[in-house]
Order: sequence, then C-alpha cells, then structure tokens
Amino acid sequence: MNAPQNKAVRVFIRGRVQGVWFRAWTKEQADQLGLTGWVRNRRDGRVEALFAGPEDKLGLMLELCRSGPPAALVSAVKTEPAKGMAAKRFDIKSTV
Repeated sequence: MNAPQNKAVRVFIRGRVQGVWFRAWTKEQADQLGLTGWVRNRRDGRVEALFAGPEDKLGLMLELCRSGPPAALVSAVKTEPAKGMAAKRFDIKSTV
C-alpha cells in the first residue's frame, strides 16, 4: 500500500475571525492533525492559512475552518492549490 501523498492548500477565511483566537486555534488543530504550514491575519479582516500534509488531513482541517473556534463566525472559506512546503511545523505569522 502506498503512503499518502502530501498536498498543500492556501485558505482565506472571512467573517468574524480576528480577535476570537482563530490563529492560535488553527495552530492547535493543525498540530493535532500533523499538518505543516502557517496562519496569519490580513489587514482586510480575513485570516489566511497555508496547510500542507496528507489529503485526508487537509480535508478535515478545511471542515474545521468552516466553523472555527467558539467565538468565531465564519461566513466564507475560499481555497486554492498551493505549492508543497518543506516546513517541519505549523507557525503563526505576522499580519499582512
């Protein structure tokens, strides 16, 4: 049986997603799923993330992002393919 192939996806999350612990929550979820990548706030009010890992784990992470942490109110999740990453962990990056 072949090992799962890693993929990467870039995600933009809109709604009440800043000031509600979204980035720290995202890091916790990604770490639990064994994903690498990063998350950051954007000045336009969105949260942006890049997740890399096995496709099934990416699917679970995207489902989690559709609801977010308890104080969040997600109105939209937009995804696009991304290049794979060589990162060894998941980080919280500075706002852009």
